[in-house]
Amino acid sequence: MGAGRLWAIVGATGTGKTSLSLDLAEELAGVGRPAEIVNADAMQLYRGMDIGTAKIAVSERRGIPHHLFDEFEVTEDVAVAVYQERARATIRDIFDRGADAILVGGSGLYVSSVVFDFRFPPRDPALRSRLEADLEALGAGALIERIRAVDPGAADRLDPRNGRRVARALEVLLQGADTHGAALPEAPALWHPDTELIGVHLDRTHLVERLDERVRSMWRDGLLTEVDALRARGLEEGPTAPRAIGYAQALAQLSGRMSEEEAVAETQALTRRYARRQVSWFKRYPGLLWVDAGTPASALLRP
Repeated sequence: MGAGRLWAIVGATGTGKTSLSLDLAEELAGVGRPAEIVNADAMQLYRGMDIGTAKIAVSERRGIPHHLFDEFEVTEDVAVAVYQERARATIRDIFDRGADAILVGGSGLYVSSVVFDFRFPPRDPALRSRLEADLEALGAGALIERIRAVDPGAADRLDPRNGRRVARALEVLLQGADTHGAALPEAPALWHPDTELIGVHLDRTHLVERLDERVRSMWRDGLLTEVDALRARGLEEGPTAPRAIGYAQALAQLSGRMSEEEAVAETQALTRRYARRQVSWFKRYPGLLWVDAGTPASALLRP
């Protein structure tokens, strides 16, 4: 791997991470260190999911190379292990070009999978297919009891309403692995030794106001039209994309299960809750530098 620096800009949704990443790339270029941006937002990986994810338009990228946006169809399931492999390969390529990489996003598990020595339990597609057939025929409860025979603690933590997670846990156990493999270690080691972890902070009152307005603007900017077009491309059959905050509510409105007022209100509430979870996740990062929203990128540079 080349000698470039990996910058990770993280924090809650709506804090201005995207703007800071662009400013930082320009500041780095100004001191002779080109930089490229790598997406770490799980939903921005999907083609066509633009308004509801606040995805930066190509015309607004200031000529800075951007990677891992619009990589998958909404019908696909992007496992974090797949993302990790793709993101790290992208970063290695950036370093080989003599540039720094700026990883930006708020999906905590996806960010962690790249910046830390973060390893995932094994996968066995044939075994998974059999377990999903068992799940369909017998229900999640039967699979949880099989897990309980091997790992009672894991069985107690599983939610029988989340059949996919139950099947995945049993798949891992049957391969002799630890069900806790995809969790942030207590003392995580960096994947790349020259890594800068930057968290963007905005006080809660202003963040809530910004998030609530962002949701309202999503509807004004045409989220329903976007979601209706994605339905024609199989959005509702996708394993992950249709459950995204905002998209699930827009689908409910389009199907008549929610009014627009209800859809907006639920999206706002879920977005606020998600932002709290993001802050809690990133607070665990050792060595993370918190900066206030609006901090100039020049303040982040060091020799």
